[in-house]
Amino acid sequence: MNREPVLGYPDALNPGRYVMPESGALSLILHAQENPELPHFLILDEMNLSHVERYFADFLSAMESGDEMKLHDQEEALEAGDKGGAKIPARIAFPNNLFVIGTVNIDETTYMFSPKVLDRASAIEFRVTEQDMASFLGNPKPVDLDVLKGEGASMAGSFLDLARGETMELSEEEKSGIRETLKRFFSELKKVGAEFGYRSAGEMIRLIAFLGHLDSSMSADQKMDVAIVQKMLPKLHGSRRKLQDVLSALGKLCVEDEEKDAVNKFPQIDETSRHVRYPLSLEKIQRMYRSAEANGFASFAEA
Repeated sequence: MNREPVLGYPDALNPGRYVMPESGALSLILHAQENPELPHFLILDEMNLSHVERYFADFLSAMESGDEMKLHDQEEALEAGDKGGAKIPARIAFPNNLFVIGTVNIDETTYMFSPKVLDRASAIEFRVTEQDMASFLGNPKPVDLDVLKGEGASMAGSFLDLARGETMELSEEEKSGIRETLKRFFSELKKVGAEFGYRSAGEMIRLIAFLGHLDSSMSADQKMDVAIVQKMLPKLHGSRRKLQDVLSALGKLCVEDEEKDAVNKFPQIDETSRHVRYPLSLEKIQRMYRSAEANGFASFAEA
């Protein structure tokens, strides 16, 4: 799979014309450029059925460098013959009001994400609990997405302000706590080559600030917990020999420093313990640790 289903291609049989992708992705990008005051969402379902870089490399590069994506070699815009005469420029920038969301399933038919992709994303894991399943079985029915239509329209402006960092603020105390936590996790992740770079560190700080705007009741530890599990842990994968020590060290970092008894109980410590600072991260680390023990290998996606 190449980039054509996302960005289309110039028509070799009809010079001056451009074949638009049936996915509508390029039309969405053009619309986002023409309407910068509105957020636009590109949703890629089952995006890891192919290697992401094969069709999304141009997007990843544009997101990193800010350079424009090349669509064709002509000096003049090409006509999109099946789209009412729309003009397709030779190059197009990645709009800062465009947000990409991808769904992922993990099985033997799919591909894992590379570090390049993970560094530019936040991995959000959805798991069904026993309570969730019991609730569904008590009243099974199809999901009605129509009830959500238009419900977020009033939030468009503030959403873009947050995304652009125009209202992002953190106290000096919180900044200091973030720095210390990131340095400690960086040191452990570096031991297995899974450390984060400047870009990821900056995005974690932004994520923590965003969470504070979305829910002012969240504590500093709760916000950091989300950042750890979404931005740090997804790159971890490997053999039991490679991961077991670092997972143990990371698990202990999720517990209050002064509570040595709790630290020594890893991986058996209950993530609901009052001594646990980062319960979401600890629970994920414990699952990866047990997977490494049982199977000789572990990864974020498969634990």
